[in-house]
Amino acid sequence: MVLNIVTLVACLSRKIKPLALTGMLLPLTFALLTSVVQAQGVSIPNFWDPRTQLERPELPATRTIRFLVDDDFPPLHFPGLDGNPTGLSVELARAACERLVLTCTVQVRRFDTLLNALSEKQGDVVAAAIPITADLRQRFAVTGPYFKIPARFVVRKDKNPPAPDAKALQGKTLGVVGGTAHEAYAKAFMGGASLKPYPELAAAQTALKAGEIDYLFADGLGLALWIGGEEAAGCCDFSGGPYLESRYFGEGIGFIARTEDDVLRRALDFALQQLWREGKYAELYLRFFPTSPY
Repeated sequence: MVLNIVTLVACLSRKIKPLALTGMLLPLTFALLTSVVQAQGVSIPNFWDPRTQLERPELPATRTIRFLVDDDFPPLHFPGLDGNPTGLSVELARAACERLVLTCTVQVRRFDTLLNALSEKQGDVVAAAIPITADLRQRFAVTGPYFKIPARFVVRKDKNPPAPDAKALQGKTLGVVGGTAHEAYAKAFMGGASLKPYPELAAAQTALKAGEIDYLFADGLGLALWIGGEEAAGCCDFSGGPYLESRYFGEGIGFIARTEDDVLRRALDFALQQLWREGKYAELYLRFFPTSPY
């Protein structure tokens, strides 16, 4: 996919270059669907095809759009220092409203109540990390994804192991979280490695830090927060590129509206594409992802 980054360069006032994607493990079974650029040393994903120009549908200028969010999933949605909700999802919602010249409100609800509240017309759009699935698309109008949580490999910096591929993983100990899609993917495509499942991500991270495993393959978002946090103490870093196989790791996260409100869904799709092209998405991504899962 070719990136249109002229406006991104203008926004960030820095030189931005395409990120050369590293070789992927088992390329016949994996397709990287997302283009990536780098800015300020942070890899920024692009989920919008520049060859497609979305049209802006008309919405009543007097309409107020009520966004429903959860505040317990940083860095996508969480309480800011002032107590108000913030995060990539929340600020993208606000930026989309500004781009569409609409008035919007943001209401915080418990995560497990968001879709019911939307169905009961207590709000108009859910802006939270609810995975896009076929069932969700049947029940609601869903935009294209504005974020996907990739799977990633992490290694200890001091050991400097080779980037993961079929040869490098042969005979190595590979940590995974038991019962997850990451373990299933590893079992299917990384047969040369000795898999070591852990009950939770924190335990697997501790094992990697202690040198008990050679590689850790897990949720890239959780790993990014750990790598950039105090607990890791600078021990570890990503190795290789992101894995986005939708059959295992999902279709991503988008804004969710009611099916009868498809004009609003199309307006949000238009706004998201424009926010990428104008550099606003990159600006927000850099704010909330000092360590990128990409």
